Amino acid sequence: MTYDVHDHSPTATARDGAPPARGDARQWWVLGVIALAQLMVVLDATIVNIALPSAQKELGFSDGNRQWVVTAYSLAFGSLLLLGGRLADLIGRKAVFLAGVVGFAASSALAGAAQDFTVLVVGRTLQGLFGALLAPAALALLNITFAGTRHRAKAFGVYGAIAGAGGGIGLLLGGVLTEHLSWRWTLYVNLVFAVLAVVGGSVFLRGGRPADRPALDTPGTLLASGGLFSLVYGFSNAESHHWSSPLTWGFLAAAGALLAAFAAWQGRAGHPLLPLRVLADRDRAASFSVVAVCGAGLFGVFLFLTYYLQTSLGFDPVKTGLAFLPMIGVLMVTAQVSTIVLVPRLGPKYVIPAGALIAAFALTRFTGLGLNSTYAADILPWLMVMGLGIGLVLPPAVSLATSGLVPEDTGVGSATVNTMQQIGGAVGTALLNTLATSAATAYARGKQPTPQVLAEAQLHSYATVYWWSAGFFLAGAVISVLLYRGGRVGVQHTGKAARG
Repeated sequence: MTYDVHDHSPTATARDGAPPARGDARQWWVLGVIALAQLMVVLDATIVNIALPSAQKELGFSDGNRQWVVTAYSLAFGSLLLLGGRLADLIGRKAVFLAGVVGFAASSALAGAAQDFTVLVVGRTLQGLFGALLAPAALALLNITFAGTRHRAKAFGVYGAIAGAGGGIGLLLGGVLTEHLSWRWTLYVNLVFAVLAVVGGSVFLRGGRPADRPALDTPGTLLASGGLFSLVYGFSNAESHHWSSPLTWGFLAAAGALLAAFAAWQGRAGHPLLPLRVLADRDRAASFSVVAVCGAGLFGVFLFLTYYLQTSLGFDPVKTGLAFLPMIGVLMVTAQVSTIVLVPRLGPKYVIPAGALIAAFALTRFTGLGLNSTYAADILPWLMVMGLGIGLVLPPAVSLATSGLVPEDTGVGSATVNTMQQIGGAVGTALLNTLATSAATAYARGKQPTPQVLAEAQLHSYATVYWWSAGFFLAGAVISVLLYRGGRVGVQHTGKAARG
């Protein structure tokens, strides 16, 4: 069976053949602008982590407060994404995109110039808020710009590669900036990206204000934002508190209640924040699930393999970042092959599960890493295999999650993809950190705390995480097989790019 991804834009006109050359040229400039902005947001997930020790030393905040530099961003970003996506649908994607870029840059400058812990956290919170405007608007603009064109798969391959590789690029860039300039430049660098994105966006993006602007779903917004805030906060607390702490289970229980109420309300609301039709498509629902589950598994690579390289093998931050470059290279190539060639010919039901299984297998190979392992022989080959697997999973999943959306849903649909990735990351970070700590404690129990024992306990904790991360990808493979429809994906080249 073949099923098509149609251009549902009312501004698209059915016509045969490719869009004109000028249209193609504008599309690629739009892609460049969106890629810059998306890279700015994705980098922030890891680039600041590298700088945290230096920032802590200069500003003098405690280990207990350190997590809030990361958590403040995640809370604002994760809880406001759906609202940001709906605002893009109601106000206009270009306007919301540019506001998000400018606000993200200003809050980055505020955080970078911070002279105390409070200002740093306020800046990071504002980064998350404006990131929640920027990210869904960017993906919505990409979706409508390439809707119904022959270049859609290639564009989403680039976007998906950035989403998958951004963490590794952040590690490299964060290491270089921290080591050779200052931790503050891990935040100031966003100003460079923002200037280019604002200039390019002002020139190449097309505004397009929606003709019919329904009222914002205020009850739905409050329920969704409160539920997502509680979910991210609850899992974030699991890293510093026990799972039995009210700050953990209490917020997770509140998240369940609020999100259940949100789902019930969306079926009755006149202008729902997240129309249930966005979730009704089988392939889209599968893609949302895959992005969340495999997003959690990604932390087994970027987070704990970074720990291993630095603490066990003694890599400095720059060398650690460089170590991930081969994986990023393979991922970027595979992203294009999977979205342009494999999924259109074979269908997601076969390609995405295969990628998830490949990534899971690569993670199992990391479980044997020891104190005497070498990068070239024991890490590099499996990092490249990991890049192959991720490139087969994330880019096509993101593309399928946003294909076929009606124009008024492109913003909130794009926001849902980002939300799934953010929630997956929050869950993965909390679970994997907790599992690592428990594994290390169990290994060292009853033994003399010698340096050798402590080092082996640490290795044991990493191996535990790799197994669990492989399990996440295995779950993604099962979900893909069960939910994706069989057959090839056909893209109708009917219609020129929609204007957002």
